[in-house]
Amino acid sequence: MTKAWLRGLGIALMAGSVIAHAGPREERTKLVDYFARKFPDLRHADHVYGALAFDPDARDQYDAIMEYPPFTAELEKAKLLFETPFRNGKTYADCLPNGGRMIAGNYPLFDEARGRVVTFEDLINQCRADNGEEPYAYDDPGTMGLVTAHARSLSDGMKVDVKVESPAALRAFEAGKREFYQRMGQLNFSCASCHVAAAGNRLRSEVLSTATGQAVHWPVFRGGDQPMTLQMRYTDCYRYMRHVSDRPGSERLNNLEYFHTYLSNGLEMKASVFRK
Repeated sequence: MTKAWLRGLGIALMAGSVIAHAGPREERTKLVDYFARKFPDLRHADHVYGALAFDPDARDQYDAIMEYPPFTAELEKAKLLFETPFRNGKTYADCLPNGGRMIAGNYPLFDEARGRVVTFEDLINQCRADNGEEPYAYDDPGTMGLVTAHARSLSDGMKVDVKVESPAALRAFEAGKREFYQRMGQLNFSCASCHVAAAGNRLRSEVLSTATGQAVHWPVFRGGDQPMTLQMRYTDCYRYMRHVSDRPGSERLNNLEYFHTYLSNGLEMKASVFRK
């Protein structure tokens, strides 16, 4: 790493430290403004494309791939899993709000009755439990990954609208924020180290995306592979940081997803996309 890059990283981390002490709405606004100043030629709406937003050639390749996705067979499996009736004859569409359409952008949400964050995956498993089915493992791409890939696609175009409306919800949000900014692992990195401070820079062969917009497009596919959910990606990131992660579906990762997704409020969802 060059001295100039490290100097820029230090300045950006100071900015991140200021952001980290803001409330939910102010938190998102300041981060959006920070990226607007850092990348004046990048439209906020284009943050949904992640690292592709910084590379026109990569974006063109992405558009070409999405015309004939290499994971079409997996999408067909996902649709079949979602539409196959449970043993009682009902389907996901029967138990999800609005038949599952245009709802995913509201998740994660804070459930006051349960006193915790509920993710979209929690909603899927609750639907299964209510219909006498066994829950899916949160880190199983062949079940939870596929079902959520189709279910979230029913909300494509919906704008993310995560809410923090009570003291208990705020505590969960703050816990997720601490997780996002906390340095950890042998490399002493945080989520913010890469996706706030170093966003737009190249790490090895990859450009680092901005934290805003990252939560809109999950699960993602890599070629013809099974889909990866956002929390599966968290565990990968922790592994790269040489830190032992909690399992997907844990309170720790649910709170992180709650905070992280709030940063994408107002941006359109784009489920089942290709990423490297």
